[in-house]
Amino acid sequence: MSNKWLIGLLVCLCISSWVQAQPGRGKIIQGNKMYTEEKYDEALTKYRDAQVQAPESAIAPFNIGAAEYKKNKYEESLKETEAALKSDEPDVQAKAYYNMGNSLFRLGKLPESIMAYKKSLEINPDDEDAKYNLEFVRKKLKDEAQKQQQNPQQQQQQQQQQQQQQQQQQDQQDQKDQQDQQDQQQQDQNQDQQEQQEQQQQQQQGQEQKDEMSKEDAARILEALKQNERNQKDQRKIKSRGSITVVKDW
Repeated sequence: MSNKWLIGLLVCLCISSWVQAQPGRGKIIQGNKMYTEEKYDEALTKYRDAQVQAPESAIAPFNIGAAEYKKNKYEESLKETEAALKSDEPDVQAKAYYNMGNSLFRLGKLPESIMAYKKSLEINPDDEDAKYNLEFVRKKLKDEAQKQQQNPQQQQQQQQQQQQQQQQQQDQQDQKDQQDQQDQQQQDQNQDQQEQQEQQQQQQQGQEQKDEMSKEDAARILEALKQNERNQKDQRKIKSRGSITVVKDW
């Protein structure tokens, strides 16, 4: 696609007698110099200064649109270039439509782009760039229409393939979810078993401790009984040995 952009400098040459009498002429010239040096931000500053000095002029918005296009800001470029259509000069209008066609093409608005090029050619039928771009966009639009009208069977196959891929992905996800659930259940089961084993061990240890305490208690009781029996025997011996015969005094 032709990248030619008829910037303000060329417009000024075409209508120089009109521009020279307008406010902001110096800013336009400075901006055009920056534009040719690809300093688009500086050029925009100069063009906007010119727009402030001459708000009714179509040259400033035309050039602003050109600079915005170079910065790939196609929406802004289209908006500014549309403002240049207020010019009474047919040449400016033709070039504005041409530039609008370029912006619309970049925005993917092919039918609107075709209409803009047609408008440009209605005003200037000899513009070879507009003719080239018009045919280029027409061909591109036709190619896209043919792609949309592909063999229905091929489209159906593509849709089936997409559905199969989606189903496979879903099946894989379901299997993963199921495996995760089984793993979680196994983990919970292992944890329950471990808790039961720990509980049984605690109960067994408690019972062992209880049994040991019972044996100790029995030993102590037995020992106490034996000690008591020994004490009783000792007391009987003491009584037996300590008995005294008393002669009764009559």
